Amino acid sequence: MSLIERFADETPGQPAVRGFLHKPEHETRGALVLTHGAGSNCGAPLLVAVAESFARAGYLALRCDLPFRQVRPHGPPMGNGAPDRAGLRRAAQVLREIAPVRVFLGGHSYGGRQASMLAAEDPSVANALLLLSYPLHPPEKPQQLRTAHLPALQVPALFVHGSRDPFGSLDEIHAALALISSPVELLAIEGAGHDLSRGGHDDVARRTVEAWGKLMERGGEAPRAMQTR
Repeated sequence: MSLIERFADETPGQPAVRGFLHKPEHETRGALVLTHGAGSNCGAPLLVAVAESFARAGYLALRCDLPFRQVRPHGPPMGNGAPDRAGLRRAAQVLREIAPVRVFLGGHSYGGRQASMLAAEDPSVANALLLLSYPLHPPEKPQQLRTAHLPALQVPALFVHGSRDPFGSLDEIHAALALISSPVELLAIEGAGHDLSRGGHDDVARRTVEAWGKLMERGGEAPRAMQTR
């Protein structure tokens, strides 16, 4: 088990970062920000399982509430997501201050989409992306694709997607990945829906960390281990 601490950074003039920090037992090889979907929060079982699995693999993992969820405990995000992307940027900065190693952005559904949009806008914000159940389009509206920014991605990305996800079929995800020139991996979870609960979140988290290792090999990761404060 990793050490899990409640975390808050409320630097004046910066978006607040609030959530839980999973610290690896020994050395830190990288740091991962994990955020939630439009209807959830950082306590989502999937995020807890993924954060714990990454911590066991030597990563510092911060699962945190996006700014829209900090404002109100229920309800969907409003507007174009710019405040949430600003919150993601700040979370990445905070992790770099804690542990100066490679920083990665990840999230489930809406959280992952905002992470990918931020990385497309500014490739320096993260060294790679973890996109859990990327919401390729609204359910039953395949013509409303959310792919315009994907060709601008310059960092490696791992997509974890269920074969029964109404937000995008595996064939549609494959087509979307073809738009990305940087290294990408797809971990398909057979029989899983948008919540990726098929077979249990712990199993999905374990397989995600394994697939992440393959992506890092393709992306040329050179882990730099250090002691986490």
